[in-house]
Amino acid sequence: MKLTVIGAGNMGGATARGLLSSGAIAPQDLTVSDANEKALAFFREKGVHTTGDNKAAVDASDTIIIVVKPWVVPLVLEQIKNCDLSGKTVICMAAGVKPEVLEPYLAADTQLVYVIPNTAIEIGQAMIFVSPIHSTDDATAAVVDLFSKVGKVKAIDYAHLGGGISLASCGIAYAMRYIRAAVEGAVEMGFYPGEATEIVCQTVIGAASLIDAHKSHPEAEIDKVTTPGGLTIKGLNAMEEAGFTDAVIKGLKAGSK
Repeated sequence: MKLTVIGAGNMGGATARGLLSSGAIAPQDLTVSDANEKALAFFREKGVHTTGDNKAAVDASDTIIIVVKPWVVPLVLEQIKNCDLSGKTVICMAAGVKPEVLEPYLAADTQLVYVIPNTAIEIGQAMIFVSPIHSTDDATAAVVDLFSKVGKVKAIDYAHLGGGISLASCGIAYAMRYIRAAVEGAVEMGFYPGEATEIVCQTVIGAASLIDAHKSHPEAEIDKVTTPGGLTIKGLNAMEEAGFTDAVIKGLKAGSK
């Protein structure tokens, strides 16, 4: 596979770094294209092909990931409109950009797949949604195989992609906001910020790992630590009284629109 990543910003840079560090793609098989020369320096040092010319980047690859801000996508499409995309796979990571925006620029046999990860792709721990729009089974399988090297992949239909974005792509920020709140509470209770961050992060990792290992419902794991009349249930009830669950659900629904 010859792969091009168009966009080396926060998400594009994380994607390219994750694919490189995981061994999913060799440096000589990767091209990163971006107008910002500073963003390309890291990749050039790793032996990756770098360019500011999106057309040249597309011509050099058989799989193209478009991972720029949604409002930049039309500009990128205009830049590559004369490229031969026949038989190639185009992966769109730009949230909110509908297939009908992309399709006029594609060949009849271009494979179009949406892939929505989160920034944990950089360290191989992303939750990644793959949604084929018009793609052969083999092309879709190749995309799934590529991204399975940098996280957990779930195939979903396009109708559910907005919900997936909120749960995982936006959701990583929601999880971090809980961590931030817990750290602030820890500092108020007398812990130093660095120590508090370590404690809270490991607690969240442990909670997620237990649920994943046991394939259990969160409430089943909660029941194991809520002694009748104990401190945990008092804390949980205080959070619910402040609207914790309602706030999470409202946030997720808002992030899916």
